[in-house]
Amino acid sequence: MSVLVYTENWDGKFKKLSFELVSYAAAIAKEMGGTVTALSIGNVDEEELSKLGNYGASKILNVADDRFSSLDNKALSKAIAAAAKSESAKVIILAHNNLGKALAPRLAVKLDAGLVSGVTALPSGFDPFVVQKKAFTGKAFANVQVNADVKVLTFSQNSYKLVETDNAAVVESFDPGVSDGDFATAVKETNKVTGKVLLTDAEIVISGGRGMKGGENWGGLEELADLLGAGLACSRPVSDEGWRGHSEHVGQTGKIIAPNLYFAFGISGAIQHLGGVSSSKVIVAINKDPEAPIFEAADYGVVGDVFKVIPQLIEGVKEM
Repeated sequence: MSVLVYTENWDGKFKKLSFELVSYAAAIAKEMGGTVTALSIGNVDEEELSKLGNYGASKILNVADDRFSSLDNKALSKAIAAAAKSESAKVIILAHNNLGKALAPRLAVKLDAGLVSGVTALPSGFDPFVVQKKAFTGKAFANVQVNADVKVLTFSQNSYKLVETDNAAVVESFDPGVSDGDFATAVKETNKVTGKVLLTDAEIVISGGRGMKGGENWGGLEELADLLGAGLACSRPVSDEGWRGHSEHVGQTGKIIAPNLYFAFGISGAIQHLGGVSSSKVIVAINKDPEAPIFEAADYGVVGDVFKVIPQLIEGVKEM
């Protein structure tokens, strides 16, 4: 019995998220008495592909086709479905990111499968198949029973540890049988952000809210982010006021992130904001209002003036 995991690559390289997905898939395959097949779509060299075997993949299907660079959902879902059928996969796992959330419903329809999005843990049972996911924007957990023979899961980042193995995977070329007519998206221009840490990739995120009182006060947060190699973020009121760009807005209506460490400076903690950051492993809140809702979600809290705390943190990091 096979577990298929779709591993995205970025400019021919895998990131931690892909290895986390394979580790999670390997743990499920072990419980089911099966193996893991990783599917890579795009131009990735064999040395990079072999890294997926280090986290539990027994076989790697490689689709080297420049047409997929458009990230066309119709073509990608057809290719993943073809791989799932070829491997007789009973569980298909994707990342719970923008691409995974777009592909998973299409796959579920193509494979007549049950779908659970935002999975956060290994299944608690396999007969019946029961898996945990977040509900109510991270305020609660739901245990979902999937009765369909085939299951499609989108997995929340940072919900499972990386598990390295000494496994050697077999790399095979795979033809998903996709025609030119399956590609409806044409990329006219690509503009990439350079010189800064992307929020969706950042292990540490420094975020500011209305308590920063203005965009001109962001210098301390920028310095702290540089020292820690962190990504810079903000709450929605900050981007709405024009203090920071909308590309830095995290929350339910902005970017959904899951860093290892999230600093919230002057952020009250509205439920819409927490919905986008609740998957962070550790949340540190700094706010002068001891009744701020953010403290209910935080692992560590500092009740104090952000303009006094930030310089002290910077000095402490420099000493370290």
